[in-house]
Amino acid sequence: KPTAIDADALNLLGQEPCSNSNWILTPHPGEAARLLGIGTADIQSNRLQSARDIAARYGATVVLEGAGTLVVSGDSLPYICDQGNPGMASPGMGDVLTGVIAGIAAQTADLPGAARAGVLVHAMAGDMAARRGERGLLATDLFGYLPTCVNPAQRF
Repeated sequence: KPTAIDADALNLLGQEPCSNSNWILTPHPGEAARLLGIGTADIQSNRLQSARDIAARYGATVVLEGAGTLVVSGDSLPYICDQGNPGMASPGMGDVLTGVIAGIAAQTADLPGAARAGVLVHAMAGDMAARRGERGLLATDLFGYLPTCVNPAQRF
């Protein structure tokens, strides 16, 4: 079954690598480094290649979190998100991202599409929440904006 993998599950996968095309992996740069057995600076020095390497090694769709979040899957063109803001670099934001992606993935068989849509919805909600200011932004601040971002034709 389609599965979104994050946090400690990524660390365990790095210790016992295996491949599965029904996975969406959502590492931040530190987790990505553990998945590839290299340093975080190596990930950050070539984020696109790092995401491609993870996708190839694990057979998964990869969402490499961070400024300019990347979505890479197989040989398809990478998706680079140009939305979001520095206030989103706070605890729990990756958990919300993974939850949004998992919710969308549960509604479609297109895992790369679900990952791209989830990244965009999450970033848009983060930008809306940051209108009050980026400092002190909490992951829970996105909750009120997610329905609007995932249902853009409806205004709540």
